[in-house]
Amino acid sequence: MSSPDPRGVRGPLVRFFAEVRRSCRDGLVVSGHHNTNRIARLGQPLAFLLGVESGKVLAKFRTPLPSVEVVPRIWRRESEVLRVVGAHVGEVPGCLADFGEWSIHGYLDGRALAEEIPEGPIGSRRLMELAEFFASLAGIPANQLPPLPDDWPEDGDSTGFLAWLAGFTEKEVHQPNRSRFGDLFDAVGIPVDAMDRFMNSMTELARRPFTLLHTDVHRANVVVVSGTHGSALSVIDWELALYGDPLHDLATHLVRMGYDKTEQDLMTGLWARAMREAGHADMTAFMDQDLPVYLSFEYAQSVFPDVMRAALALPHHPEEQDFAEAAARVCRALHRAREPLQLTDKIPGQGEVAVVLREWHAKDSVDRVDAVVGEQTLGRPGSATVMAPSRRVKLREWTRRGERMGRTGPSRAVHRPDTPDHIEPVGCFGDTDLMCAVDRSEVTGVGG
Repeated sequence: MSSPDPRGVRGPLVRFFAEVRRSCRDGLVVSGHHNTNRIARLGQPLAFLLGVESGKVLAKFRTPLPSVEVVPRIWRRESEVLRVVGAHVGEVPGCLADFGEWSIHGYLDGRALAEEIPEGPIGSRRLMELAEFFASLAGIPANQLPPLPDDWPEDGDSTGFLAWLAGFTEKEVHQPNRSRFGDLFDAVGIPVDAMDRFMNSMTELARRPFTLLHTDVHRANVVVVSGTHGSALSVIDWELALYGDPLHDLATHLVRMGYDKTEQDLMTGLWARAMREAGHADMTAFMDQDLPVYLSFEYAQSVFPDVMRAALALPHHPEEQDFAEAAARVCRALHRAREPLQLTDKIPGQGEVAVVLREWHAKDSVDRVDAVVGEQTLGRPGSATVMAPSRRVKLREWTRRGERMGRTGPSRAVHRPDTPDHIEPVGCFGDTDLMCAVDRSEVTGVGG
């Protein structure tokens, strides 16, 4: 389609039939940190309106989840990026219709690399395919991309680009979450001036031409698609795309794929070769000295979402094993950030971190109950606080539903396999998650 915006004469009909299919109970629901996707057939009326050959074609009915931002999004409509990417990069599922608050995307019939190879080496053939994918991004004309924010660094200003990323981490991730997680950050030894420490220790980066960046190429976002000439890789989920130094894309990929040292070095070499062969040798300038800086930044900035995610993953009534697992995740993040953040004090052990997490969880549970009570109660100031009957019923239903699904964190229904635990957004703070954490009680103020 020339445009995924369902406007004009057919617009209301497209939306009507799309809503019908979206609300059906058939298909598979898969949720990640950013979206809930219902994978289902389009149905004939909607397929006809969208110009798709058959109503049996599968599509993803994608609804964004309210979430805490821990990675930047400069383009709010993924469809605008997909329209450009689809014209230049292999097989990428496009956006069939964008309604603003939700959208319909094409569905690739394949298996996520996370399913085929959850961890460990992926092999030189796959590495080569991924290197060629990054090189193909470098060939996308900048003038075809959506407009950039007004404060975006000028093309080639790699130092300014990294400074922008560090500023985002401080202003949009660290500071907004201090009210809830500040005591936890302090207790595990994350300095309040973490990003300043990183930037002050950083040397000037070489200038490299900017290009479109995916920024989230990990095993769950790479689909293995079978074809007549064997299988091939396709990269999905472009909502976190940026425009900047290509070394940043390589660094996030190296970190999130979990390569061992051998494959990390091999991927780095293949990436540089693919760039040069595609005519983009200038994008590899001084990469030996600058790639380690971007890798250090990934470890430095990810300490905030890592710690928050470990805390949020604790179930309503955690056991010792839950605290031990969460503490291990926190300690791993701290050790990786030790050098980039110049953590000179001794990093606490898992036992110490488990104690800190236990204290934070107890306080946070009370705070969340108080927040729900404050928003969902009836009565005059000073009077007994009683929850409205309809809300009590919904609270019990949501809690039972959470127990049936075994949910211990912010994800819905079926979680996307092998989502990296070191940098993805923290997740949803919506009512459903809060309610599932509240103890079942007829009277508010009890539980936690």
